[in-house]
Parts: sequence; C-alpha cells; structure tokens
Amino acid sequence: MKKIAVTIILLALCTVGSFAQNSKLEAEVLKLSMDKWNWMAEKNVDQLKELFDDKAKFVHMSGTWKTPEELEIIESGSIWYKEAKVKDTAIEISGKTAIVWNRITLVAHVRGNDVSTEFTVTEVYQKQKKNWKMLALTFSSVRDTHEIRK
Repeated sequence: MKKIAVTIILLALCTVGSFAQNSKLEAEVLKLSMDKWNWMAEKNVDQLKELFDDKAKFVHMSGTWKTPEELEIIESGSIWYKEAKVKDTAIEISGKTAIVWNRITLVAHVRGNDVSTEFTVTEVYQKQKKNWKMLALTFSSVRDTHEIRK
C-alpha cells in the first residue's frame, strides 16, 4: 500500500513539473510571437532575420514565399504591418515544436492603402539549439466572430 501511495505522489509531482515546464515554454513562445508583431511593424528585419528559419514559408492572401522574400517585403514596405491587434491566442507545444494561433485585426499599408483585416494567424516554431526559429506563418482570413478553440 505504501508503494502505491509513493508511486501516485511521484506521478503527481512529475505531472506538475511537466505542466510548469510547458507553461514556461508557452510564455517564452508567446513573448516571441508578440515581439515578432512589433518587429514587423517597426520593419526590424535584423531581429526578424534571427527569428525566421532560412527555409520558412509565409502564406498571405496574395501568395506564398520564403524568408528572403518576406524580409524584402517588410524592409521595402510593400506590405507594412503597421499594427496587429491580438484578440485571442492559443499555444500548443509538442517536443521541440510550438504552434501559435493568434486571432488578430491586422492594420497594414498595402499598395498605397491602409487596410484592416481579420485573420487567424498560424505560426510554427521549432527549438533549434537554444533559440526558437519560425518555420511557417500563415494568414487565414476569417470573420470577426471566429473563435480559437483551446
């Protein structure tokens, strides 16, 4: 009976430790995701170059491209991500992979016009050595009433 009680306590402690570790990783990835929106608004391609994996893919309403094209778009201002108003976020972590869903209103300057669009943005990150790298960023146009299920 004593062995069973000790086993249950150890399992409970391991589970709590696992949740604490995931919470810490989720907070780290969430901060990185929010920083990314600021770097995009500031056209800070140096920080973004560190974040984006060399082979990352970016899916927008007008096309799909890789890291060099995304950085050029940001630097040139052909799309200026002026502000991402984040309304809701969900994060899932599995091993060295983190997926972030942000429901946002994006205010952007595109082709000479300011536009405001509702999106759910899916971001995929992978822990590489000591840093998280973004592997994919996809904008999905949604209604304002869309909710992210957690």
